[in-house]
Amino acid sequence: MSSSQSHALTAPDDAPRLDVLIAGHLDISRNQAATLIAEGRVMIDGRREKASYKARAGEEVTVEIPAAPNRDVIAEDIPLSIIYEDDDVLVVDKPGGMVVHPAPGNWTGTLVNALKGRGGPLSAVTDEFREGIVHRLDKETSGLLLVARSDRAHRVLGAALQAREITRRYAALTWGHVTEERITVEKPIARDPRDRKRMAVVNTGRPARTDLTRLARFDSADLLRAHLHTGRTHQIRVHLASVGHPVVGDDTYGGGGGRKLVSLPPRRHFLHAAWLVFRHPVSGETIDLRSPLPEELHRALVAAAGPDVEIADTNPLEFFGFYNVDP
Repeated sequence: MSSSQSHALTAPDDAPRLDVLIAGHLDISRNQAATLIAEGRVMIDGRREKASYKARAGEEVTVEIPAAPNRDVIAEDIPLSIIYEDDDVLVVDKPGGMVVHPAPGNWTGTLVNALKGRGGPLSAVTDEFREGIVHRLDKETSGLLLVARSDRAHRVLGAALQAREITRRYAALTWGHVTEERITVEKPIARDPRDRKRMAVVNTGRPARTDLTRLARFDSADLLRAHLHTGRTHQIRVHLASVGHPVVGDDTYGGGGGRKLVSLPPRRHFLHAAWLVFRHPVSGETIDLRSPLPEELHRALVAAAGPDVEIADTNPLEFFGFYNVDP
């Protein structure tokens, strides 16, 4: 079992209440911070205080983070849609509703559990909970996800991702109408200081850029192609919400209302990783992979388009020109 960790900070001028201060410093939720305080793992100049305490400027705040219990990732027999596989990489077409890797609250039923259940090697560049995972998709986002089977492949693909040499394009249905056919949202993203479970546009956050192209305009929504240049948590969802057009069905960022108007099921937002292009980490060959909309998003798009747009029996991404751009 790994050892506990100790963190220390000096309270600034006008420090917020103790649980908020710790949550911001450690990048955890306010509830998690309050639990640490209640368990006596937080000391102010050597003494305990309540979560509501406001530290005075210069006071020393120490936090002990207990070691995580040893936990094995269970191999589970969960069907996966694998659209590309060789000795070095594989690409999964992830369904909406599946968490990518185990974490508190989701120790089973994840993509990593399913990958281990299939057998075969996975890279060990990251920890065992994220074996093989090169990049992530949000739980309710479906589509193409890249997995490394060897350590060498993971290092090469990780470097390519950092260098923005992997192309990731998403189909998004958003409420309302964007102001122009093409827009770029370039705003920094970090944890929302008011709600640690969300992300937000924050001046001190990490740089993030999303290019957006409108493919179709319907009565109440737009179909967009989103091109990620960076890969911040919830990036597309946060950027679209920041310009007043949240993803349809996104309860976290203001797009959940009106779900029934487009026949979208509960706890599902309309964001799909439809196009992935990368250079193979060993052969150097260009791998160009595409994923059609899953059935529930196809139905939602048909409903949003209305009876005058006949797309029920088509591949709507092809119909609206999603792939009509250089990879």
